[in-house]
Amino acid sequence: MLYDLAAPAKLNLFLHVVGRRPDGYHLLQTVFRLIDLSDSLDVDTRRDGKIVRDTDMLGVAHDDDLVVRAAKALQRHTGSKLGAQIRVRKRIPSGAGLGGGSSDAATVLIALNRLWQTGLSRQDLMQLGLSLGADVPVFIFGQNAFAEGIGEKLTALELPEQAFLVVQPAQQVPTQGIFQDPDLTRNTDPVKIMDFSGRQITGCGITADLEFGRNDLQPVVLKRYPVVQQALDWLNKAEFSAGGFKARMTGSGSCLFISFPDATLAEDARQRMLAKISTDFSDTAIADTLNPIQSMTVCKGLNVHPLQDWVDS
Repeated sequence: MLYDLAAPAKLNLFLHVVGRRPDGYHLLQTVFRLIDLSDSLDVDTRRDGKIVRDTDMLGVAHDDDLVVRAAKALQRHTGSKLGAQIRVRKRIPSGAGLGGGSSDAATVLIALNRLWQTGLSRQDLMQLGLSLGADVPVFIFGQNAFAEGIGEKLTALELPEQAFLVVQPAQQVPTQGIFQDPDLTRNTDPVKIMDFSGRQITGCGITADLEFGRNDLQPVVLKRYPVVQQALDWLNKAEFSAGGFKARMTGSGSCLFISFPDATLAEDARQRMLAKISTDFSDTAIADTLNPIQSMTVCKGLNVHPLQDWVDS
């Protein structure tokens, strides 16, 4: 049995929608940044061939869960007669644009590839993961990456040491509806990796421009989800960002993030924001209605996935 396997979250430092394929999939360019906010999984082999998730997930049926679908996909692909018992301890919020479900699925594929001794390469697992969702391959790739296509064409990217204040608004955002919104722009001009990685922010040793580009999904989310708009407005008025960098949405939302050179500065900003929340939303009778912030977490950027060495390249 494998205990406490990490399934880290990701941030999209920018996210451009540059086109749409005939099959409806959107063509993207983004930079995926792994962070140390993680779910934890326990995975064990079953001899009866059954795939069992023994954790209740609110609103997610057993057979619809990506961890179950991932295990079954590996079973079908390899012809393995073994099964799996999977337990998930969620720390990454759902409907947040942090890739929690995709990361859980990737960790299950990596773990079962080892437990079942199926011997798939990293590329094989990434291709299998793509059938489950566009964000799954990057977690198997295991490094920060510049991504193109529908998110599966990945180029490893060296990013600076960095901390982030990840802010969860008091509202979830389902991904599918955002990509189907008629107001979503799908014609952003493509960029090259050097457009991002070749810039510098002076004064804090950063070798990539973390204010580069934008998130094309953000205007759609802000239009449809007023609590996310309120949270973003409040954060930007708070002016606690490092070097003037404003809060930005990750993925399809709802989580927002602010970049800092280190965790000490990020934690200092979090404490000041908590104090400001208590002042701005001090009327306890209506605070739950008016306060658009559900949680704020300081996260460090990761250079590689914790299970990076578990897969043969």
